[in-house]
Amino acid sequence: MKTLESEFLEKIESHKGMIFKVSKMYVDGKEDREDLFQEIIYQLWKSYQNFEGKSQFSTWLYRVSINTALTFLNKEKKKTDNASLTENIDVQDENSDEKETQLEFFYKAVHELNPVEKALIFLFLEGQSHKEIATNLGITEVNARVKLNRTKEKLQQIIKNYGYEF
Repeated sequence: MKTLESEFLEKIESHKGMIFKVSKMYVDGKEDREDLFQEIIYQLWKSYQNFEGKSQFSTWLYRVSINTALTFLNKEKKKTDNASLTENIDVQDENSDEKETQLEFFYKAVHELNPVEKALIFLFLEGQSHKEIATNLGITEVNARVKLNRTKEKLQQIIKNYGYEF
């Protein structure tokens, strides 16, 4: 029989990619991402015993992860001054491939979105339907569709402003 801890660790292992993506979307810089990743794991563990299984584990994980990221972001904003967003972005070396470059521009642009827009893009990239996104964010399906389209347009415009298109 599995212990609660071993069951939790197995689930985290199979979903750690989602946690990593949330961390990367909400904070900049390797150390901050690692801190947020750990904070999400900690918050998931703290509330795991309250997970009743009424929704899929991944749905619950999204909610806890995004809420933790929003709280973390608010704490970090209070701590930091208004340093430029570009200061902490990993610089691409000349040998990086096109995909890596696209990802860096994408994540740089995502950092300019507000927290709700980040959540919309994250859930969209996770392959969630408009209905699932609406459920996760507590908005209507129509509102999710409209906000997602506007956010995608905004993201494209930000990337274009960097002088990059894909």
